[in-house]
Amino acid sequence: MPWNEDHKSHTRYRILESAAVLFSQQGFNGASIDQVMEHAGLTRGAFYTHFASKSELYAEALSWAAQENVARLKGACPSDRVFDYLSDAHRNSETINCPLACLVSDVAQQDQSVRDTYTRLFAGFVSHCQSTDSNSDDRKQAMQQAVLLIGGIAISRNLTDEPLAQELLDVCRTLALDLIPT
Repeated sequence: MPWNEDHKSHTRYRILESAAVLFSQQGFNGASIDQVMEHAGLTRGAFYTHFASKSELYAEALSWAAQENVARLKGACPSDRVFDYLSDAHRNSETINCPLACLVSDVAQQDQSVRDTYTRLFAGFVSHCQSTDSNSDDRKQAMQQAVLLIGGIAISRNLTDEPLAQELLDVCRTLALDLIPT
């Protein structure tokens, strides 16, 4: 008897959640399909019911993680989003991180469909940073803020000097807050 749609949807969710966690920790090459499925509490056989390839899973896990981050911050004012994004908790998290920051160099090594997904997510991130105005100055400020947020987290995650990492986050936070339209 085939599985019902709720079961299929829940299984897909578990796979995407596990993939997002493992890819953000280990990158594309570091996390195998077997590891993702084991983390999800499933067998490898269930993978191909939901995804044609590891690359497809990677692209969908990027989108899933980005949507989770957007949902978590939904309704927060712009300054709260900046503080949350550039927080120690986000930088040090080993669960669901923003894939734009955590996988920035990993995505560059992937196929066109993954890079297209990353591009779409970045454009969406810039739109979330943008106020309701659609003028070019507002878009420029939104782009600057996006670069400060994503770059601040991406670089700070790699620094071994904690005071330097904190200084970087503080500077990015100050500059990003200054870019919020009043």
